[in-house]
Amino acid sequence: MDLSAADHRIPLSDGNSIPVIGIGTYSEPKITSKGDCLTAVKLAIDTGYRHIDGAYIYKNEHEVGEAIREKIAEGKVRREDIFYCGKLWATKLDPEWVRPTLEKTLSVLQLDYVDLYIIEVPMAFKPGDEVYPRDENGRWLYHKTNLCATWEALEACKDAGLVKSLGVSNFNRRQLELILNKPGLKHKPVSNQVECHPYFTQTKLLKFCQQHDIVLIAYSPLGTSRNPFWVNTSTPPLLKDALLNSLGKKYNKTAAQVVLRFNIQRGVVVIPKSFNPERIKENFQVFDFSLTEDDMNKIEALNKNTRFVELLMWCDHPEYPFHEEY
Repeated sequence: MDLSAADHRIPLSDGNSIPVIGIGTYSEPKITSKGDCLTAVKLAIDTGYRHIDGAYIYKNEHEVGEAIREKIAEGKVRREDIFYCGKLWATKLDPEWVRPTLEKTLSVLQLDYVDLYIIEVPMAFKPGDEVYPRDENGRWLYHKTNLCATWEALEACKDAGLVKSLGVSNFNRRQLELILNKPGLKHKPVSNQVECHPYFTQTKLLKFCQQHDIVLIAYSPLGTSRNPFWVNTSTPPLLKDALLNSLGKKYNKTAAQVVLRFNIQRGVVVIPKSFNPERIKENFQVFDFSLTEDDMNKIEALNKNTRFVELLMWCDHPEYPFHEEY
């Protein structure tokens, strides 16, 4: 894999390709100022990022779209240089919601197509515009999930030219097989976006995905924010790890750069989120060194099989993906 800052795309099974590093744009709306995402995405594009990971429920797709359009207008990039991933949320999994939801994302972005559109979680919630539907007692309102029907609606969106590639997120092996074995499957999922880092290496799921030409995309590749609502804060912060810091010294890199490089060398796409200008630049400086096989093995041995993002509030959903081993 001869990847460089200027050219770091890897192939997808449908003939398209994906940049191996992207910038994540999830941010806690309460602590994010208007324009933060816009500024971050413009800086990311100037730095060399060509892959932007977003979602309608992040409530900042308008800023992402503005950043992309501004950089195209400046002549810095062309639309085809940019790879945007959008996501279909749990309240929109019924087939009749799929295309209107994607069209909404496109109109907010003011783009004609997205490069990748993924099912964000394999669990359906009560359909509608309420992102986190609950009843009057605060109980989650779940909905019967039919992933194959959702997938067929996504295939129609691809056939209509609204999206170039289709994928999933937070799917376990059984849920991937549901789609891979679907009678009359037209378009295979090209990717599965899951948590993946040295404390949670996903070795078995990665192997399964590689056998089926599915690219693993690592969210929280540096660990994650410490929001106790959705994060397991009992796990020690990844970037404080002694081995990762000593390897950083050896390669004259930061622990974060070592961690990102580790996944890139395994063929895993990484989408670190940062709105901090220095860290946006730092996270991209991963193409001027490579880890030895011995160091790769040492990092892999850090695996604790612990997730930061457990989504335990939904663990009683019939399609909760994390009960199974992988």
